[in-house]
Amino acid sequence: MTRPLGPSSDDLNRRTFLQTAALAAAATAAQRGLGRAEEVADPPAELLRIQELLRGQEPLTWVFTGDSITHGALHTLGWRSYPEHFAERVRWELGRVRDIVINTGISGERTGGLLADFDWRALRFQPQVVSIMIGMNDCAAGEGGRETFRKNLVALGESVRTAGGIPLLNAPNTVYVANSAGREDLPAYATIVRETAVAMSAPLVDHWTHWQAVKPDQEALLPWLEDRSIHPGVYGHREFAKEVFRVLGIYDAESPTCKLEVP
Repeated sequence: MTRPLGPSSDDLNRRTFLQTAALAAAATAAQRGLGRAEEVADPPAELLRIQELLRGQEPLTWVFTGDSITHGALHTLGWRSYPEHFAERVRWELGRVRDIVINTGISGERTGGLLADFDWRALRFQPQVVSIMIGMNDCAAGEGGRETFRKNLVALGESVRTAGGIPLLNAPNTVYVANSAGREDLPAYATIVRETAVAMSAPLVDHWTHWQAVKPDQEALLPWLEDRSIHPGVYGHREFAKEVFRVLGIYDAESPTCKLEVP
């Protein structure tokens, strides 16, 4: 029988135990807007719970949902989207072959539509973790739509918890401003995602802050955006996946998925 690539289960357990505290603290630092992980007293309990589940033996159901960016349609040009990279990392490289990874992102979606369809899109699968990345379309409502977005995001997270799962919030990616008319309020919506994660003590993958740090120059950002506007392409999705891995404590620079090229 061919052995899965990447670390064995024992290797993963040892490595994850060592990484958990630092990565969880770093993730919490990002969601609270702090510069140093050591300034954070405690990581979100649900983040530690996800990491504990990854160390366990029971199979997990993961749902990724959101708008076109999670959908991964068109702008991936046939390359893997970040939920697909996640599935490869977890189900093959980590040997968790009985885990199920489901992507229910829909192009053009907003929080109101997702909330109305949430039973079908997420809860019926009885997931242990629901990753939510949304806001790219909501932000077109501008300042007047901010509180509705916040309310809907809270409702989505609480719906996951009521169903017995863990919500994993994702702040959206940065965009090429010159070609992103109508999304001028996106920074405020990214802030709302971070604030909601803090208010709910929910785990957060802060792609917005990460992308700003790694690609502060707009021209340098373009290779990550296939449409030279808002939609990540092959490299943007790889970077999404890597940041999710870092936050969840399953990043390994030597794994095939983690070492995929990102310019």
